[in-house]
Amino acid sequence: MSLSSFFTSFFPVVHADAPEEKEVKEEAAPQEEEPQEEPQEEEEEAEEPEDPLPALQEECAESAKCAPHTKHFLHCEEKVNAGEGFKGEDCIEEFYHMMHCVNGCVAPKLFSKLK
Repeated sequence: MSLSSFFTSFFPVVHADAPEEKEVKEEAAPQEEEPQEEPQEEEEEAEEPEDPLPALQEECAESAKCAPHTKHFLHCEEKVNAGEGFKGEDCIEEFYHMMHCVNGCVAPKLFSKLK
């Protein structure tokens, strides 16, 4: 018994399906453009609602409660991007504190807006 047959006895072998010939023939045959446009129009009509999260995050980042954390993160980011920080410095800790504050501010507002 070979090693591969041993493993295939426990794990089934899965092969990718080749595209069906019908799909290839449909793509090759020219069709009228009007039937193709109708489904696109239906898709355009069914727009997804706008996500309120980014706007709420920005609003909370600028709030009095989270502004100090945001300013500290932005200062750190400027320092690191200018090359003034120490070697290997990143602003992960500052980002964590800012997002912790922002998420605490956003949560009650976001869930009150969701259906």
